[in-house]
Amino acid sequence: MDCPSEENLIRMKLDGISSIVNLDFDIPNRKLIVFHNGEIDQIEKSLIELNLGGKKISTKQTDQKDFKENANQKKLLWFVLVINFAFFIIEMTTGLISKSIGLVADSLDMLADSFVYGISLFAVGGTLIKKKRIAKLAGYFQITLAIIGFVEVLKRFFGDEKLPDFSTMIIVSIFALMANGICLYILQMSKSKEEAHMKASMIFTSNDVIINLGVIIAGVLVNWLNTNKPDLIIGTIVFVLVIQGAFRILKLSK
Repeated sequence: MDCPSEENLIRMKLDGISSIVNLDFDIPNRKLIVFHNGEIDQIEKSLIELNLGGKKISTKQTDQKDFKENANQKKLLWFVLVINFAFFIIEMTTGLISKSIGLVADSLDMLADSFVYGISLFAVGGTLIKKKRIAKLAGYFQITLAIIGFVEVLKRFFGDEKLPDFSTMIIVSIFALMANGICLYILQMSKSKEEAHMKASMIFTSNDVIINLGVIIAGVLVNWLNTNKPDLIIGTIVFVLVIQGAFRILKLSK
């Protein structure tokens, strides 16, 4: 989970502010248009509290009143969520069996993405307190798992070297790569791909593709160099990304 997740974090942070009518995100240019009634002070304060480097560019009146939500977006996001969570289970299981830290770390990255989508979808229509409670539990759960992962990395780095099953690393990551590729294709073919949520999903999935390739390369290096260091390195990198995402989610519980 990285920059694209900021959209979901911002949406949840601003949830409950009754003066907001609609949020229009421009992810590539890192801009947000807030359609609202009344004062903007509370909105600005909430955005600043996220510490994402946001600042107001301008404000002006508008007569726009119609903001249509595409129901197809939720179906596509559900599809991506299910794929992410399914591969969290698959990669966690095979990672533990094959003794691959890279697969375990990648599974937690999949879980991190699932949490972000899940918080947005499962808590639709719920209260702000409920959403923040879910975010808090998700954030601490991710941090706990990542810390356990870091401890395991240190144990394997300084202890007896255990070579992971490189073939399992490569095969499972190839399937994960194919799944993410399918998700990316479906999202790109969607008529609503220009919508903010769809753009966020595409960037999420693109990042997952890069991580999958990283684990595949690590598996090849494990076999070639006959050492577990490539697996530990890619695992550490992904664990860092998971913890960064967890802290962003925890900001929502404040």
